[in-house]
Amino acid sequence: MKEDLIIYPQVMKGTLLVSIFLSLLGAALAPLYIPILYGDLHPQALEAAVLLTIIYFSSITAVGMNAVLEAYFDSNSRFTISVLSQIVVISSSILSTVLFAHTLGIYSIALGYVAGTVLSLLIKVFFYIKKGTYTLKGKMDWKEIKDFYIVFFPVAVTVMIGQINLTVDNIFASQFPEGAVTYINNAKNLVHFPQAIIGVAIATLIFPMLSKAQSAKNPDLFKSGLQRGFSLLSLILLPALAGIVWLMPSIIEVIYQRGEFTEDATAATTNVAYFYIGSVLFFSLQAILSKGFYALQKGQIILRIGLLSILLNIFLNFFLTKALNSYLGIPLASSLVALIYFVISFYLFIKLTGRFNSLDLTMDLLKIVLSVIIMMTALYTLRILTPSLPSLLNTATAALVGATVYTLSILALRVSTVRFLLSFITKGRRN
Repeated sequence: MKEDLIIYPQVMKGTLLVSIFLSLLGAALAPLYIPILYGDLHPQALEAAVLLTIIYFSSITAVGMNAVLEAYFDSNSRFTISVLSQIVVISSSILSTVLFAHTLGIYSIALGYVAGTVLSLLIKVFFYIKKGTYTLKGKMDWKEIKDFYIVFFPVAVTVMIGQINLTVDNIFASQFPEGAVTYINNAKNLVHFPQAIIGVAIATLIFPMLSKAQSAKNPDLFKSGLQRGFSLLSLILLPALAGIVWLMPSIIEVIYQRGEFTEDATAATTNVAYFYIGSVLFFSLQAILSKGFYALQKGQIILRIGLLSILLNIFLNFFLTKALNSYLGIPLASSLVALIYFVISFYLFIKLTGRFNSLDLTMDLLKIVLSVIIMMTALYTLRILTPSLPSLLNTATAALVGATVYTLSILALRVSTVRFLLSFITKGRRN
């Protein structure tokens, strides 16, 4: 359904020009600053790091335009488009790896990411915006552009922090044999898929609730909405992560294992994926908490913590890869950064708003964790009874059994968040 939005041309033109400038500058200077930052790389690794950096910088124009359009869609309560955008980008990255890894090697996932950002932008322009509601023609109004970026810049930089950290991870991975970059990128995209779908979806779902509570100056309702977001995230994300951990070798084998991607590559990618699980959990929690800061108009706090996370990510990548003498230090660093990011943000948020009513949240969380344990017990029993199923059939059967057992468990334990979810779905259908 196309949206009849009024998209200010100065914002679109300003974003386009700034994005192109940053893209060209970052790509052009990559051969200069990459050797300075990582001068101890082998020549081939250095060449790969430079080219990967150039490829990722080439996506900034599409990323910038996507960010502006998603801000407009969100302001018109079309939050699902942001979720769709994340799904398109990650799916494109995974598909590119599956189809072209044997010919393009470590560059396949980077090119898939660029293609995903462009495809996401094209989908918005051609399917969600009415023709004639925006234009890139006319004179530049630099005052309007400046006023907009004073407000938008902190949000834009916050969004880009994840991509900056991704580039840092790839640069450190380039110090290891060629397969390390492939293992890390494959594992990260696969494991972070639930974050893109679940974490972003729930964060965008609760943002209108938080904004209304803040407008009504109702702090109790505000904190209740945020708690509901945490509970809803736990209800959906925890079993998804537990299931992914349990089925990780089979999932990676089904998706990636072909051609030069051998059983050893599957095992290596699986190990990397396990270390990334913490980053998925805590970055998903952070996505919800960030909406709380934005509703309070405290986005600058998230920006400062995000910039700190970049420095922390560089330090932990350097320290852990040296300490472990392994590329596994890279996903471990990502999970630790996510944990620290969330803990600092949560501490500052509590200082701003006061303590939560943690009893209801704790009770729901305990019931959800118990339901996950029951689900994992069922999956363990299933593995004993069916030890020799092919990977694809094993994955499908386990997913069906796990989802069924978990659903029955949360219903039997009367998790209160289930009632909230069902009422929201029912209300959405009526509307």
